Amino acid sequence: MPKDMDKTTPDIFERRESVVRSYCRSFDTVFAKGVNATLTDEAGRDYTDFLAGCSSLNYGHNDPDMKAALIEHLMGDGIAHGLDMYTSEKAAFLDAFERIVLKPRGMDHKVMMTGPTGTNAVEAAIKLARKTTGRRNVIAFTNGFHGMTLGALACTGNAGKRAGAGGGALCGVSRMPYEGAFGADVDTLRQIEIMLENPSSGIDAPAAFIVELVQGEGGLSAASKEWAQGIAALAKKHGIKLIVDDIQAGIGRTGSFFSFDEFDIVPDMIPLAKSLSGLGLPFALLLVRPDDDIWKPAEHNGTFRGNTHAFVTARVALEKFWADDTFKTAIAEKAEVLNASLKRISEMIPGSRLKGRGMMQGVDVGSGDLAEEICAECFKNGLIIETSGAGDEVVKVLAPLTIPMEQFKSGLSTLEAAARTVAPSHIAAE
Repeated sequence: MPKDMDKTTPDIFERRESVVRSYCRSFDTVFAKGVNATLTDEAGRDYTDFLAGCSSLNYGHNDPDMKAALIEHLMGDGIAHGLDMYTSEKAAFLDAFERIVLKPRGMDHKVMMTGPTGTNAVEAAIKLARKTTGRRNVIAFTNGFHGMTLGALACTGNAGKRAGAGGGALCGVSRMPYEGAFGADVDTLRQIEIMLENPSSGIDAPAAFIVELVQGEGGLSAASKEWAQGIAALAKKHGIKLIVDDIQAGIGRTGSFFSFDEFDIVPDMIPLAKSLSGLGLPFALLLVRPDDDIWKPAEHNGTFRGNTHAFVTARVALEKFWADDTFKTAIAEKAEVLNASLKRISEMIPGSRLKGRGMMQGVDVGSGDLAEEICAECFKNGLIIETSGAGDEVVKVLAPLTIPMEQFKSGLSTLEAAARTVAPSHIAAE
């Protein structure tokens, strides 16, 4: 904080920041400090963080080992910005990623450094799929979210976010139903197959499928292994590139490093971002099969393609959390605790249901108003949590994967209490 300020002037945000800001409208305080799963505001009040930078902080705030490595790098005058030049930091990250993530899975994907956010990685995937196939059409899915730049936004389903394009064309994408989009009894995989095989369906030959195996912003719908394998089989049959967007669902959030680890599929392209850097630093990449890596030099680039500081912290994250199965086991234990708590909440609210998997779970309470009231009640009681879904009807838990179990259970108790307080009056009013 600047030395001439004791605390933030409250009206500076209203006076100078664009009205496009959003999260601060739900969490109206000025945060000053973060340690693992705890945020502290300027008044000294602690909050348990069940938002975690929208899954950008899977390892919590300010992991001490990542922080120490970054400080050492900075104090040693390590490279700050290298475009896509060779640096020792990049080499160390790539070596760790190859050794810890790719080789154990038998994956031979190349690592493409994109711009620093998830939407940059998605844009690169869309461009490359079109370049490699010579086709333009991309198949995205109902309730999918892939980013806010125009190409990624064309693949995004949410009407409110699409409206941000200001009338600009969001084209080159066909929408197909996600698993369960029309109810559990409707086989959407068969519908997609029929559309692809009917020469009069009006669906141009696709360059790619782009899919989240758990839909982060779309309401935590989770694809089954069978459905994901079916999409992969259709992709192979029709010469379609399979893009699994693991920006929010990856890096441990659904239980393992990739959301598809237990699904026996290998996507052609995998955009990664959010928790990739480990410390919340901007960093995104696209994993690409070698045969698809047909770019000409600089044909897709960006000033911040590869954040050298993030290379440092991302390497530490890989070596600390993914060198063996200890972290994965801990995630599974917390996921069981989470699931049990959400079941208790669901039992309070008629018609509600559980969504998601791993540490990416929530409860669909059937109403955006009710979900928002529950989250607001949580914030009053020191818990930061958000909603998800087409109508914000899902209360969504994205706690840091490193949260201490005692704090996790306490936060879940706060969530249960909020539902118990808010739900009866809301249900009675219906």
